[in-house]
Amino acid sequence: MKSTTMNTPNKLTIARMILTPIFLFVFTFEAIPQHELWGTILFVIGSFTDFLDGKIARKQNIVTTFGKLTDPIADKMLTTAALLIFLREGLCSVWIPMIVLTREFAVASVRMVSSAQGLVIPANVWGKLKTISQMIFTIFIMVLMILESNSLLPASFPLATLSNILLWITAVLTIISGVIYVVNAAKVIDFTK
Repeated sequence: MKSTTMNTPNKLTIARMILTPIFLFVFTFEAIPQHELWGTILFVIGSFTDFLDGKIARKQNIVTTFGKLTDPIADKMLTTAALLIFLREGLCSVWIPMIVLTREFAVASVRMVSSAQGLVIPANVWGKLKTISQMIFTIFIMVLMILESNSLLPASFPLATLSNILLWITAVLTIISGVIYVVNAAKVIDFTK
């Protein structure tokens, strides 16, 4: 009889999904002492689960269709929550989340079509590079926010400018990875169905 028990990588993916709204709440709820610090710690934990679930899945050869489809969604939930924080704080152009979300909706649509045809199209290296850079840049920006809120940065420090530059880099990687994903999918999807 086939086991229906969820494996460890998939549990980590689900944990990242559950952690995301908690991270968003903690980071933005100013009544919590050092809320930005605690929020950043939660984001780091969430980012680490992304690294860990993929590593375990590959090492133990337990890569599943569920994992391939839900892992990117969990990543997007976490990184989009951070973009919403940056947007709220004036550290992110409105076009960055627009680009990121448009790409995610397009890729998710392609994934659904390919899944309906029994195909699983994994993320490409550009998508992984985009996710890694976004998580690293996000943590860096959050650390700067903590320093700024504790008056440990010079008053003239260009946090908004630096933040936007870093996030535009991820937006460009987002576009590249999305285009490559859709082009690769178009080669195998049957559009007559």
